[in-house]
Amino acid sequence: MKETKSNYCEHCGEFHDQVRDYTAQVKVGEAVPDFEFEVFHTGAVKTMSLSKLRGKWVVLVFYPADFTFVCPTELEDLAKLHPKFEAANAEIISVSTDTVFVHKAWHDASEGIKAIRYPMAADPSGKLAYAFGVLIEGGEAELTPDEGLALRGTFIIDPSGILRAMEVNDNSMGRKAAETLRKLLAAQFVDTHKGRVCPASWEPGDDTLEPGLDLVGKL
Repeated sequence: MKETKSNYCEHCGEFHDQVRDYTAQVKVGEAVPDFEFEVFHTGAVKTMSLSKLRGKWVVLVFYPADFTFVCPTELEDLAKLHPKFEAANAEIISVSTDTVFVHKAWHDASEGIKAIRYPMAADPSGKLAYAFGVLIEGGEAELTPDEGLALRGTFIIDPSGILRAMEVNDNSMGRKAAETLRKLLAAQFVDTHKGRVCPASWEPGDDTLEPGLDLVGKL
């Protein structure tokens, strides 16, 4: 039997097979792995887990780091729409590889971040970021400036724990909270309207499609 080389991963504390292992454990249409993690939320440090959020839609929003430049604009944009996410039975959880203490310091220092009412998860070991395929890892020869940080990844998870949508951006490009909300509402619509699909730029109330031979070549 051919031997495969395994390496110990300092970020998740496990050995990984270089041939068979994937950088990301998550795939659209499959269950996400369960994790327990600390969050800074409403002025306190709390413990959450993905399994305890079953029954709600979850929007995981990974970002590189606190006290940076693009990140606060994204998190504040999400904070403005947070009530609409809540109305859609969805919990936003922002995630960075900072500690909960850095999250608290950022809340204390920034008026914009202080307005955030959703949980800010701490992932200092990089376990969550690694599992969702957004952890920036250094090369073998040299360290990279962003090593240990997360890419801008957005993951929409349904109430059963199934990943329904994912988006990963280069860290120089900020995301739009309204588009994340639109994708969430589209995922909820097709979840409750089997056989229907949402066309490009669909918004709640717009027409949807029912795929079939009668539509082939007519769109």
